[in-house]
Amino acid sequence: MLKPTFFARRLFFAVLIFWVCLVACLHGADLAGQEAGFPTPLESYADAQVSGVGAKLLGRIQADPFNLVATLIFFAAIVHTFLVAKFRAVSHRFEVECEKLLTGGGAANFRQMDRKKFLSVVFHFLGEVEAVFGIWLIPLGLAILVMKGPGVASHYLSGVNFTEPIFVVVIMAIASSRPILHFAEGALKKFADLGRATPAAWWFAILTIGPLLGSFITEPAAMTICALLLAGKFYKLNPSMNLRYVTLGLLFVHISIGGTLTHFAAPPVVMVASKWNWDTPFMLFHFGWKAAACILISNTLAFLVFRRELLSMKTPLAHAADIGPRVPVQIIFCHLFFIGFVVYTAHYAAMVVFTYMFFLAFVAATQRNQDAINLRGPVLVGFFLAGLVIHGGCQQWWIEPVLTSLNPTQLLLGSTALTAFNDNAAITYLASLVPGFSDQAKLAVVAGAVAGGGLTVIANAPNPAGQSILQSHFGANGVNALKLFLAALIPTAICVAVFLLLL
Repeated sequence: MLKPTFFARRLFFAVLIFWVCLVACLHGADLAGQEAGFPTPLESYADAQVSGVGAKLLGRIQADPFNLVATLIFFAAIVHTFLVAKFRAVSHRFEVECEKLLTGGGAANFRQMDRKKFLSVVFHFLGEVEAVFGIWLIPLGLAILVMKGPGVASHYLSGVNFTEPIFVVVIMAIASSRPILHFAEGALKKFADLGRATPAAWWFAILTIGPLLGSFITEPAAMTICALLLAGKFYKLNPSMNLRYVTLGLLFVHISIGGTLTHFAAPPVVMVASKWNWDTPFMLFHFGWKAAACILISNTLAFLVFRRELLSMKTPLAHAADIGPRVPVQIIFCHLFFIGFVVYTAHYAAMVVFTYMFFLAFVAATQRNQDAINLRGPVLVGFFLAGLVIHGGCQQWWIEPVLTSLNPTQLLLGSTALTAFNDNAAITYLASLVPGFSDQAKLAVVAGAVAGGGLTVIANAPNPAGQSILQSHFGANGVNALKLFLAALIPTAICVAVFLLLL
């Protein structure tokens, strides 16, 4: 019998160290006076009179060296997201070596196989983009423990708002149900039928109408539906790798800007709408029609470049049918009601979870018209967002002075660039805390945040959901972060140009 000595010993010590650190962080959590100033409040730096962003950032590092440590850890996590394909390749190599050792037999081979199996699992975990920011919470927690003392980490975590990750998990789970997919497919089919429902027509309809639906059913729901339909209607037809990445880049960028027709659907808009008194008519006038124009321009340009490949694609009979059997209208209506109620109560995590419990009961009662609810993807995305929110709270010290130093044009370009390295909702949230922002500056920072939401997987909250659904169509190593960035660059530039011209 194989003795898992190598794996068991190291796994035991890793878990033991983790729990020791966790207990140390929780110990002394009642030391309220020690914890009240973490992260350091921006007003406590008292550097309003300091000129120059560099001097201000240097002063804040000197005032609290933890700022630099937290940011270095955060940027290490960002670099990690660009290396996940490499980690997955290493994991696959160890798996192959394990299989070779297994066929070889012998006690020595078993010991080597145990070691390689452990390394395979470790690198596979490192290669999951949704786990990246959760992994880097370990060094962040240790840094807080060493530099700030016990109790601070638990106090900080208890103050972090996890409402958005919870909302995304629930809305993804409901949106990926069979009735909602049928409803979305039916709506998009009306537009695809204008082009005789060819793969090219489906491609154009999904990338044009699908993102705009996000303004009404929320961006996470639109991302889930569009990604699932693209997987079934387009990616299964094995398009070229260039077209696959271009399609993914268009999807990410368009979902980010497609939720701006209303004030309740896009996370970066939700963060500022109530504080800045932005309603749906305001969003439609200042952002919505511009976003629709950007989507049409980008899709038309991509279609013209890849028209020969798109028009030559044929739908096999195996893929011609709709998703599963028909679903009664009343069940579709009930699922839409659940989505609407989750959106309505999105700011109340307890109500979101409570609604989801009722949804699961309804799914069980109508099982014949349902598919099994798969929570792996939604939970991984929620884990990703939760880690990102925790890291983001420690980055305020440098984001605030960078934003306030820019004029509206620079602010739009700057927030677009910053969004590639942080969730765009975090950018707009921090901007909402900046006093004295002009109306033009407010428009610019939101425009930049939504325009840059497709450059990386961390730039917009729904992106990890789309990548999780479509990952298998990009080879054994999944989506390459650099290729995604390059694919999203042109539609992002189009969005920036449109918003700048009409700012």
